[in-house]
Amino acid sequence: MTAGRFYFIAPMPRLADAASWAAQLRRIEDLGFHAVAVSEHYSRGWAMDALTAMNFALGQTTRLHALPLVLNNDLHHPAMLAKAIATADVLSAGRAALGIGAGWLQDDYRALGLRYQPGPARLERLEEALRVLTAFFRDDQVNFHGRHYQVTGLEALPKPARRPRPPLLVGGGGPKMLGLAARYADIAGIHMRLGPGPFDQAAAGELTRDGVERKIELVAAAAAAAGRPAPELQFTCYDVSITGSGRPPSGSSFAAYISAHPAAFARSPASLRGEAAQCADDLRRWNEELGISYWNLGGDLEALAPVIARLSAE
Repeated sequence: MTAGRFYFIAPMPRLADAASWAAQLRRIEDLGFHAVAVSEHYSRGWAMDALTAMNFALGQTTRLHALPLVLNNDLHHPAMLAKAIATADVLSAGRAALGIGAGWLQDDYRALGLRYQPGPARLERLEEALRVLTAFFRDDQVNFHGRHYQVTGLEALPKPARRPRPPLLVGGGGPKMLGLAARYADIAGIHMRLGPGPFDQAAAGELTRDGVERKIELVAAAAAAAGRPAPELQFTCYDVSITGSGRPPSGSSFAAYISAHPAAFARSPASLRGEAAQCADDLRRWNEELGISYWNLGGDLEALAPVIARLSAE
């Protein structure tokens, strides 16, 4: 792996009145983050619509990029989604991106009255969607006839500001999802497999150094087999604690498990702990050794600011 640039992704601020929300977005921009990302859910207290939030963020900033991380493919027609992202990219002068996955949270499907199908069916539908998205940003007209989507003579308009297309991120943990990312995406999100079960030893094993390396090797091999360059890599660090920040570490179950098993995660990019300078060194090493350039480091943005400042200056 060779060293590359760092792209830090901040979580979208919690929904609030427009003025305070815009102020938080501009603060994220001023701190040096590359992008702000928003999840898409319809259960468990989730409030925001992902695309509306993304577009508002783009409209309230001048340098900050924005993307959904990630959309549930089952809830969007790919041709309509491509037009929406292309429009956002034009209006933001090339700052929109698209993250998409196969859908995993069954509570969302129940809330919307939708059938949650087995993984193979959702993956088959996602691959067709990725083919439609690819055609929209590659061709002047989209014609696609598959099992799940029918697109006939669709004009691929507007043409995005960023060529050849806004970055496409596909995130996943299993080999089939990572294979799709390798074949179609500009950015592969390296994650553990998500499902109805808790964050346990099996899930945690996917985030050890060995587990992460296996996923990255799978992406590289699948991209090579498809005859295309390996996509860039995105990773979420769940256990983050910056010494001297005066703030407690993340209270998530993921972070609690990782911090309780320091030996297992000593070399893993899933755990970032120490002084700002040490954390910057760790991120630099993982960038060089693993090739990860897009980083989600949690929501404690002020604590992360000195780490980001060190790496952004390089």
